Order: sequence, then C-alpha cells, then structure tokens
Amino acid sequence: MNKNRSDHWFPDWKLTTADQIAPDERLPWPQTIIAGFQHVVAMFGSTVLAPIIMGFDPNVAVLFSGIGTLLFFLVVGGRVPSYLGSSFAFIAVVIAATAYSGSGPNMNIATALGGIIAAGVLYMMIGAVVIRVGYRWIETLMPPVVTGAIVAAIGLNLAPIAVKGVSGNDFDRVVGIVTIVAVGAAAVYAPGMLRRIPVLIGGFVGYVIYAIGASTFGLAAAIDFSGLSAAPWIGMPQFAAPVFSINAMVLIAPVAIILVAENLGHIKAIGAMTGRNLDPYIGRAFLGDGIATIVSGFCGGTGVTTYAENMGVMAVTRIYSTLAFVVAALFAILLGFSPKFGALILTIPGPVIGGLSIVIFGLITATAGRIWVENKVNFSETKNLITTAAAVIAGAGDLTLKLGGFTLGGIGTATFGAILLYALLNRKQRGADVEDTTPEAIEISSP
Repeated sequence: MNKNRSDHWFPDWKLTTADQIAPDERLPWPQTIIAGFQHVVAMFGSTVLAPIIMGFDPNVAVLFSGIGTLLFFLVVGGRVPSYLGSSFAFIAVVIAATAYSGSGPNMNIATALGGIIAAGVLYMMIGAVVIRVGYRWIETLMPPVVTGAIVAAIGLNLAPIAVKGVSGNDFDRVVGIVTIVAVGAAAVYAPGMLRRIPVLIGGFVGYVIYAIGASTFGLAAAIDFSGLSAAPWIGMPQFAAPVFSINAMVLIAPVAIILVAENLGHIKAIGAMTGRNLDPYIGRAFLGDGIATIVSGFCGGTGVTTYAENMGVMAVTRIYSTLAFVVAALFAILLGFSPKFGALILTIPGPVIGGLSIVIFGLITATAGRIWVENKVNFSETKNLITTAAAVIAGAGDLTLKLGGFTLGGIGTATFGAILLYALLNRKQRGADVEDTTPEAIEISSP
C-alpha cells in the first residue's frame, strides 16, 4: 500500500517544468543548479558584510551559512524553502560584548561565540515549545508593535557605527555617499535579477571609486592586495572556539527573540507566496535555525537567520523548490574553503563598508515601519505609542542596566523593556477599553 508523500519526512520532489515550482517539486538538474547559484549571489552581500562589521572571518561565516542551510533543510524535512545567512541582529550586542574597535580581526571573538551559542540554545528551546504547544503564544507575547519597536531599536543602536565608518575624511565621506547612492540606484533601476543584489553592486561601485581615488589621485591609502596574492585557492578557514562568559551570554542571548519574530514573518510570507500552509513547520524551522546558530557559534561563525534576499529571488523566479537551497548551500561551503575568496573580501575599503552599513542598518530600522504598517498598528492607542517610544530611545541611546553582576546593554534593555511594558500597559488598556464601550461612552464619542 502506497503512503501519501506527507507521511514521509522528505517530499518526493516531482519533476516539472511548470511556470511555478512548488517546494516539493524540482526542475531538471541543470536548471536547479542555476537556481541555486542565484540564491548564493543573493545572500552573498549581506552574509559577508555582517562578519566583517563584527570582526569575524567571512570565510567561516559563508561556510556555516551553507552548513546551517543544510541543517535547516534536514530539520524541516525539505518542506520550507529558505536560506540561512549571517544575522544582522547580532551586530550591536556582539560589538558591545567584545568592545570591538571596528577594524581588523575581533580579538575577543571567543566571548562573542559563547553568547551566540546561548542565543541558539534559547532559540532551539523556543522551537521545541512551539512544536509542543503551537506558536500563538509568541504572537501574544510579541505582537507587531513590540516586534517593530525592538527591530527599530536595533537599527538605531547601530547607527553610530555606520556613520563612524565614513567619517574619516572628506574622501571617505564621498566614497560612502557614492556607495549608498549606488545601492539605491541598483535596487530601484537595475534590470531583472540584478535588482536583487544591490549590496553587491553598490559595494563594487564604491570599491572602484575608492581604488581610482587612492591609486590615481592619492586621496587615500592604496588597497593592499598582498594578502590576496599570498592566499591559496583552497584551504581551511580560521576556526575559533567559544568562551562562555555570563555577561556576554546575558547580553547576546535575547537576540533569539528577534530571530523568532523574523523567522515567523518569513515563514508566513513564504506560505503566502507558495499557497501552502507552512504553519505546521514553524516550530521545526525555529529548531533548525537554533541548531544552525549553535553549530556556527562553536566553530567561529556568526548567528544565522532566514534571509529576505532569498525570498525576493523566489518571488521573482517563482521557483520554490527546496532542492535549490541544497545546491546554494553546497556552493557556499565550497566558497568557505577558499582562502583566496576570504582575502579578496578583506580588501574592501573601510568607507565602502561604512556606506553599505548605513544602508543595511537603515533598512533594519525601516523594517520596523513596514511591520507596523502591514499589521495596521494603531499608534493612537497609548499603549502602542509608549511601548514604541521607550524601546526605540532605550536602544538608540544604548541604555545599559547593571543587574547585580550582569550588564544588560541597550538592545537587551529595549527588547525586555518592550515586552514587559506592553504586557503591563495592555492589561490596563483592556480594562479601559471595556469601560469605553458602554452605551453612554459610545453616545458621547459619536459625531
């Protein structure tokens, strides 16, 4: 007796050449490989930029984005099309935990890795709970107003780092501004798939402008290619082992809450694009992402998350086959074992990274507005206004709380503050709402 394919952990991936390819379908292998490579290009800019900003080895980050994607694929049984890349939600807390100066290797990377692992463990535990009892409690604990406030706080907390990157001298500012404009122009005006890789295009334009200004006009130090020349094409990346510091773990672990909200939104969006109900796989998606983050942290990589860039590729191509992400992951693993690739990334000038950072961190902040608009958050309600105001300013001003021997940075303060404050104000507001629905109140408030 044949079982329904839903009884199996993995789907059967029916071969098809239709206009839209479902998650449990696949194109012929040559086309699947091309589709996978498109996802590598889409994730590349952000997955490489995040570790550079934190002082991590980009080779390791790319390698474990591939390994993490394969782990995610296994845990969700190939049912959810998604790529896991470096998460920008970790940047602010990693920099705070390691006192990173902003250039060169991060000398305290081990401490950050312990915190990243702690975030992965918390994320994995949340996934296990969701598998057991469902995800509705997350929406109650973190409604869109809270999620948006936390996301905005993260973006604004990072703003000084981005601005500092383009503030060295007048030439640095020019390169940074050119990079920003190039990213925007590519995102709006570039044709076809090029519109999905604006970070790469903007970075390339800024790189060229810096190189011309430095080598031809002597406006800055020339780019040093000696490391690129010396690096072998194939070799092992620079792995690092974690050190578990309580302060760093308490500071970094709450990022898991952001990853939960982010992943939940992505899965809902993918479900809408594919016309499939992916809600039964939300818990497994959280679990897979958490495991991938833990594995990455144990080897020197960044925390990972599902990538909106790759969702954009799916929306354009209408290819949702999960096998395309297996191909993308294998490409990323190959890149991770190329020191030449890593050396090339490290030649990117500081002002170019600064310009890209302004765009990326600004987009994080702007995402908060998108969350509020799409979920029709009503800011005429006092509970929403106060929650958002307090969280955003706490994060932007990096409000640090010392709790005994622990230090809670601005992101942690904004995260826990938004959740607790909303819970307190929402309880009060519900009582007020009940009173305001009396016939007398309705009559008075009527025009």
